[in-house]
Amino acid sequence: MTKKTFPPSELPINEDGSVFHLHLRPEQLADRVILVGDPGRVATVASHFSEQECEVSSREFHSITGTYQGKRITVLSTGIGCDNIDIVMTELDALANIDFQTRTEKDEHRTLTIVRIGTCGGLQPFTPTGTFVASVKSIGFDGLLNYYDGRNDVCDLPMEEAFKQHMDWSPLKGAPYVAQANPELIDQIAGDDMVRGITIACGGFYGPQGRQIRLKIQDPQQNEKVEAFEYDGLKICNFEMESSALAGLSSLLGHRAMTCCMVIANRYTTEMNTNYKNSIDTLIQLVLNRI
Repeated sequence: MTKKTFPPSELPINEDGSVFHLHLRPEQLADRVILVGDPGRVATVASHFSEQECEVSSREFHSITGTYQGKRITVLSTGIGCDNIDIVMTELDALANIDFQTRTEKDEHRTLTIVRIGTCGGLQPFTPTGTFVASVKSIGFDGLLNYYDGRNDVCDLPMEEAFKQHMDWSPLKGAPYVAQANPELIDQIAGDDMVRGITIACGGFYGPQGRQIRLKIQDPQQNEKVEAFEYDGLKICNFEMESSALAGLSSLLGHRAMTCCMVIANRYTTEMNTNYKNSIDTLIQLVLNRI
């Protein structure tokens, strides 16, 4: 059987043998990957490494591969949004599972373990600022996964319908999807000191998360409806902007992935902590110890 070849227009590879956006070469990628949004947070994670092999920067994608307590780990920044997760996940998978010399898929699948460490807005009275939330399921407002064949196989379709009915969802917004994190990885990382719940991944920080500055939003009661939704014993705990794409694409590509976030704003109580950068190191160390 002839293997599919991925042409340069579909999978760009740089002259130095690195993948187009991330500028990583296959040998620079560890099996354990930590994703962060802020490029500056990569150095914070890597400051805990006992040694560093390589450091690469390209646009918002900053990566360091090194060793923590005998574990080889790559930490990589994604920037903001599910559109960037589309780039990051596709290129990480290509680094792991495509032979860059022949441009064909490798015979043996390599599974990555990926944990995203982020910040979020809490939506419940039990998620005050400083709470760590593990995203068991993520509702994608971004629509990204709807572009990929097989999305129905990895999504919770009954929950999607229940959510749309509860929200009286406008079709103008596109279909929300419900992606599920890897359950074994959730148990491994979340332990008994993270709140487990549903996360909404939004296509923006302001209107899509119910914020009204100078522009009115389509559904002024959106956040009240979101806070009231419950499914299978889980409530929607937080807003962020990447978890649904990470969970959905990882499931389709055969990787283990999850998101855990620290609450820096609570929309229910209208509290905000802008000085969170020091305290998030506690979450970073938890993930490093457990990944």
